[in-house]
Amino acid sequence: MIIRNAEYVCSAVKPEQYPADGLPEIAMAGRSNVGKSSLINRFLGRRNLARTGNAPGKTQTLNFYRINSAWYFVDLPGYGYAKVSYDIKSQWGPMMERYFKEREHLLAVIQIVDIRHAPSLEDVSMHDWLRSRGVPVLVVATKADKIARGKWSKQLSIVAASLGILDWHLILPFSAESGVGVEELHIAIEDILSLS
Repeated sequence: MIIRNAEYVCSAVKPEQYPADGLPEIAMAGRSNVGKSSLINRFLGRRNLARTGNAPGKTQTLNFYRINSAWYFVDLPGYGYAKVSYDIKSQWGPMMERYFKEREHLLAVIQIVDIRHAPSLEDVSMHDWLRSRGVPVLVVATKADKIARGKWSKQLSIVAASLGILDWHLILPFSAESGVGVEELHIAIEDILSLS
């Protein structure tokens, strides 16, 4: 996949704020501070299109990025231990649930986990929720540069077992630092878009 152009379009908290051009969408879900924004920037070859930060919970809205004028990346609020107010956090669940249930342009969700750790209860709940509703999910394990390549299979096996994925090879290791997995993610997203 060649990224010819990528642009931030809007941030939304309710359906009437979503883009209305009917383009297909691929959403990104993951725990706070798991590296969603860094993944988006590396995937697109852009340094600061998606905002990154050391403080978990930077993303508090559904952020739409239009790619090649043909489809959207939708960056969802991180779940888990984000250091934001309870009121804000309590709004995220219904906001994301409504998006997942009602957004007819959603083709798949890329669920981001940290390759170094077993998935959290929130990771498992999100994965189970998406699968129970028939939403296609691609699991990407970020921060692969933080452990030796020889340990990847063991860690990916742990992730697969926790999420009920039968074959750990279906999980994509990724590093925004080294670029590992970028080409494979391009191919996977091309495959997803080809089904639209």
